[in-house]
Amino acid sequence: MPHVTPLRLLVLGAHPDDAEYHAGGLAAVYRQLGHVVKLVSVTDGSSGHHVRPPEEMIGLRRAEAAAAGAVIGATYVTWDFSDGTLQPSLDVRWRIIREIREFRPDLVLTHRTCDYHPDHRAVGQAVQDASYLVTVPNVLREVPALRRDPVVAYLPDLFTRPAPLRPDVVLDVADHLSTIARMLACHRTQLFEWLAYEEDILDTVPADEAGKQDWVEQWVNRHIAPRAERFRGELTKAFGKEQADALKFIELYEISEYARQPTNEQLAGLFPTAVCLR
Repeated sequence: MPHVTPLRLLVLGAHPDDAEYHAGGLAAVYRQLGHVVKLVSVTDGSSGHHVRPPEEMIGLRRAEAAAAGAVIGATYVTWDFSDGTLQPSLDVRWRIIREIREFRPDLVLTHRTCDYHPDHRAVGQAVQDASYLVTVPNVLREVPALRRDPVVAYLPDLFTRPAPLRPDVVLDVADHLSTIARMLACHRTQLFEWLAYEEDILDTVPADEAGKQDWVEQWVNRHIAPRAERFRGELTKAFGKEQADALKFIELYEISEYARQPTNEQLAGLFPTAVCLR
């Protein structure tokens, strides 16, 4: 049987929990197939709480991220840029160029620049700015440049202004919801505290661990289901009404115009089990 080189997936999110919330299904598929996955939070996550101080949050969120990655056997790291103040600065760009050159991913996932959160927009812009420069030897000379830049795709979102996501790939993640929920449940200060506080549902969080896991699974279902409804027209056009209506939980990805452009055959390889919408 011929040796197949594992693919390498790099997810550059703004905060701990962004990667699995947006791309937990694809990350799980990659790991099931024996591919290599690295999840990165560009910020330290220090602002994500209503009671705990930032200096406490940094260590907690780093440990939570590492635990979430361990659920699927992926590396999950958090960087030291401050949460809530991120800019697409040269320092951020250099750090992203270094990461892409050293990790050598086949596929990079990140936020779009159309997003509610300034940190998300900053990461998306910084990745866009780095996409070509990873191949330029005289930029960040201490790290050897790549001969070929990776494919970059945007994480799913529901925003429409100034431009909505234009999905090139759709992945049915119904069979991976429990894995996504287990990863997100590792972010205890977020799901059970901060996000519950933000959504004004703190009083619904169970005290027991089994109840917490059920609570997270329901939370995941509520938050992922709107993707299929938002893109029902595109799904119907691609699959027909009956098959599209059967899709309840999905991840959609748009290929960035600012990095390498894959063929449809290459796209199918980079997104195993997904369907190309081109």
